[in-house]
Amino acid sequence: MKTDLPTSKSGKTAIQVAQDVALHAGDMLKKSFGQVQNISHKGRGNIVTEMDTEVEAAMFAVLGREFPNMALVGEESSGGQVPESGYVWVVDPIDGTRNYASGIPFFSIVAGLVLDGEPVLGVNYDPMLDEMFIAERGQGAFLNGKQIWVSERTALDQSILGMDLSYNNEGAINGLEVITTIWPGMQTARIKGSSALGISYAAAGRTDLYFHHQLAPWDQVAGLVLVEEAGGIITDRTGKRAGLHSDGLIASNRTLHREFMQKTEGLAWRRPTHLTA
Repeated sequence: MKTDLPTSKSGKTAIQVAQDVALHAGDMLKKSFGQVQNISHKGRGNIVTEMDTEVEAAMFAVLGREFPNMALVGEESSGGQVPESGYVWVVDPIDGTRNYASGIPFFSIVAGLVLDGEPVLGVNYDPMLDEMFIAERGQGAFLNGKQIWVSERTALDQSILGMDLSYNNEGAINGLEVITTIWPGMQTARIKGSSALGISYAAAGRTDLYFHHQLAPWDQVAGLVLVEEAGGIITDRTGKRAGLHSDGLIASNRTLHREFMQKTEGLAWRRPTHLTA
């Protein structure tokens, strides 16, 4: 269903502003790539650099100026609380910070707009490949202006599965058990290091299915729109339609999703870790 979104103070559409913000953030990250100096730890394997906070502030400055009446939520400044009513911009200045800080050119910038808790548009930009994934409810999903679709494959044994290791140790181990359980009933598996790009690749049919134990709203806000607008299905680990606070996710086409759910039935990875709304 198409949502008529407000235009910005300068007369741009919300999707245009989101793309502008992502492009500017991408320029900042490309210029600083390979020169990270200050790294701090939010948890084991979960790091933050000086560029995370600098880029988020730059994104907020533009979004706040263009849409002064909308709330702003980011990974580095909000504590994860997304208001349940009204318009909210949700951003991730660097999805794949470990890759970025390690000189691995696979990371992205996420900007998504949420209305009353439901993501209505999403942008995910890979600055190193200059690839812009965008989607708006009722408008389709696109990569650099070309419409994208989820995979058309119909069996897991023909498929490439994408995943990422969770910051939760048990979740990571259980995710690897999913791979070893299905193997060799797949072509191969890929650990991305950027969950936002992992979901975007599933939306574009580059990988046939992507799954993750647990993500934050800013990790998946764009992907939730991208996958569905690309004709796919994205659910939590119980099979319920995924949202900003879902208990894990699986993104694919309906046929592969069904087979994945069948083959992972009873595995520890499928057990819920928290109650969802």
